[in-house]
Amino acid sequence: MAESTFTVTGMTCDHCVASVTEEVTKIDGVTGVAVDLPTGAVKVTSADPVAEADVRAAVEEAGYALAG
Repeated sequence: MAESTFTVTGMTCDHCVASVTEEVTKIDGVTGVAVDLPTGAVKVTSADPVAEADVRAAVEEAGYALAG
């Protein structure tokens, strides 16, 4: 089990959280996604470590961006 935390910018509401959660959950191997709206932190739990590029692509598909 692996956990990674990313920071997403541009989220302002529960719909934003749902969109990001939905897209990140589609990444192969992801078993859980926890989003903290006030901080923008997205904790991804997966069978194996996920590539930042995959998370970035999923977040961008949802209409947001990774910080950094």
